[in-house]
Amino acid sequence: MNTTTTTAKPTGFQKTSESQAFSEIAQKGAAQTKLTYEKMSAATAEASDLMKASCSTALNGARDYNNKFMEFAHTNSNVAFDFVQQLYGVKSPSEFMELATEHARTQTTALTEQTKELAALAQKVALATTESLKAGVAKAFNQAA
Repeated sequence: MNTTTTTAKPTGFQKTSESQAFSEIAQKGAAQTKLTYEKMSAATAEASDLMKASCSTALNGARDYNNKFMEFAHTNSNVAFDFVQQLYGVKSPSEFMELATEHARTQTTALTEQTKELAALAQKVALATTESLKAGVAKAFNQAA
């Protein structure tokens, strides 16, 4: 006859302890997932707002640039029309050369100034657009970290 005795382990206690530990791990994981989701959702909303603001800045800048360009085109058209009217009154080749030289000089100066003004406006728009993006992206990355 075999006289070995087996000791019964309290299996119910061990399973409950393991189940409880697993449940705590799952709850912590779910809480961490929820927190990460909330952070990502906030970052996405902020990025969306940032893109809207940046696009609005760029659009306003493009509108201002276009308005200035059209203003210059209107001015240059008027100057050209005035020049043609002055040509009708020319009486000699020397008067024509003098008028044409003066027109070319003033138009070169005007076009140079207009080009500088348009370039400065374009640079201002580009900086305003990129600075808001740069600041927003830096803020978003800092919050996500």
